[in-house]
Amino acid sequence: MPTPQFEFDADDEGQTTQLGSLLAKALVPGSIVALIGQLGAGKTRLVQAIAEALGADRRTVNSPTFVLMQQYDGRIPVYHFDTYRLRDSDDFLELGVEELFAAADGICLIEWADRVADVLPQDRLTIQIEVTAPNSRKFRIDAGGEQSAAMLDAFRELATLS
Repeated sequence: MPTPQFEFDADDEGQTTQLGSLLAKALVPGSIVALIGQLGAGKTRLVQAIAEALGADRRTVNSPTFVLMQQYDGRIPVYHFDTYRLRDSDDFLELGVEELFAAADGICLIEWADRVADVLPQDRLTIQIEVTAPNSRKFRIDAGGEQSAAMLDAFRELATLS
């Protein structure tokens, strides 16, 4: 079965915000979203848009590069990870991520997820962000399992209606 996929071209930050808002509507408790992209690609900006759409205060959402994980309260809790400074997947596991994955009460958004992909659940959304110009980005969203495919289908329907 081929992995469901969706591509979105954002011409500016406003369209990235729109993408994040639509994603937030499709995500359910227990969702895991792996974010991959070069430095400055817009991973944190997308997290801000998702968290804000879920009711979190956008001003509190920033990259947890040095604290490694932050929680934002909204309609659904958002657990925001940044694995850039971790040595390996074992460091990531020591943060207690397996318990958060199993609890399924919130949404886990993981920046630099390619660094810890070997310990992430297979059933996740993976968003690769490519810088295409100074203000534009290409987002490729892949689903890795049944639950994430259902969320991607819901997102695709929302995107079509927008």
